[in-house]
Amino acid sequence: MGKIRTKEIKNAALELIERYPGKWKKTFEENKKIANELNLFTEKKARNKVIGYLTRKLARAKK
Repeated sequence: MGKIRTKEIKNAALELIERYPGKWKKTFEENKKIANELNLFTEKKARNKVIGYLTRKLARAKK
Protein backbone atom coordinates (compact mmCIF):
# COMPACT_ATOMS: atom_id res chain seq x y z
CA MET A 1 0.00 0.00 0.00
CA GLY A 2 1.10 3.53 -0.68
CA LYS A 3 1.39 6.50 1.60
CA ILE A 4 -1.83 8.37 2.27
CA ARG A 5 -1.70 12.14 1.91
CA THR A 6 -4.25 14.64 3.14
CA LYS A 7 -6.34 16.90 0.92
CA GLU A 8 -4.29 19.89 2.06
CA ILE A 9 -1.08 18.31 0.77
CA LYS A 10 -2.66 17.34 -2.55
CA ASN A 11 -4.35 20.70 -3.06
CA ALA A 12 -1.16 22.60 -2.25
CA ALA A 13 0.84 20.53 -4.74
CA LEU A 14 -1.72 20.96 -7.50
CA GLU A 15 -1.87 24.70 -6.85
CA LEU A 16 1.92 24.95 -7.15
CA ILE A 17 1.84 23.05 -10.44
CA GLU A 18 -0.77 25.50 -11.77
CA ARG A 19 0.94 28.61 -10.39
CA TYR A 20 4.45 27.73 -11.65
CA PRO A 21 3.84 25.42 -14.64
CA GLY A 22 7.26 25.21 -16.31
CA LYS A 23 9.40 25.49 -13.20
CA TRP A 24 9.33 21.96 -11.75
CA LYS A 25 11.91 19.28 -12.57
CA LYS A 26 11.99 15.48 -12.51
CA THR A 27 13.63 14.88 -9.12
CA PHE A 28 12.65 15.62 -5.56
CA GLU A 29 15.99 17.27 -4.75
CA GLU A 30 15.73 19.74 -7.63
CA ASN A 31 12.13 20.60 -6.74
CA LYS A 32 13.07 21.08 -3.10
CA LYS A 33 15.71 23.64 -4.11
CA ILE A 34 13.19 25.46 -6.30
CA ALA A 35 10.69 25.60 -3.42
CA ASN A 36 13.39 27.01 -1.13
CA GLU A 37 14.28 29.70 -3.69
CA LEU A 38 10.63 30.72 -3.92
CA ASN A 39 10.26 30.78 -0.09
CA LEU A 40 7.03 28.80 -0.25
CA PHE A 41 7.21 26.92 3.05
CA THR A 42 8.08 27.69 6.63
CA GLU A 43 8.09 24.09 7.85
CA LYS A 44 10.51 21.48 6.55
CA LYS A 45 8.11 18.55 7.03
CA ALA A 46 5.26 20.26 5.16
CA ARG A 47 7.60 21.25 2.32
CA ASN A 48 8.86 17.70 1.93
CA LYS A 49 5.36 16.22 1.85
CA VAL A 50 4.04 18.70 -0.71
CA ILE A 51 7.12 18.57 -2.95
CA GLY A 52 7.20 14.77 -2.74
CA TYR A 53 3.61 14.55 -3.90
CA LEU A 54 4.24 17.17 -6.60
CA THR A 55 7.22 15.23 -7.94
CA ARG A 56 5.29 11.97 -7.97
CA LYS A 57 2.34 13.59 -9.73
CA LEU A 58 4.58 15.08 -12.43
CA ALA A 59 6.42 11.79 -12.93
CA ARG A 60 3.18 9.92 -13.48
CA ALA A 61 1.80 12.58 -15.82
CA LYS A 62 4.84 12.39 -18.10
CA LYS A 63 4.55 8.62 -18.65
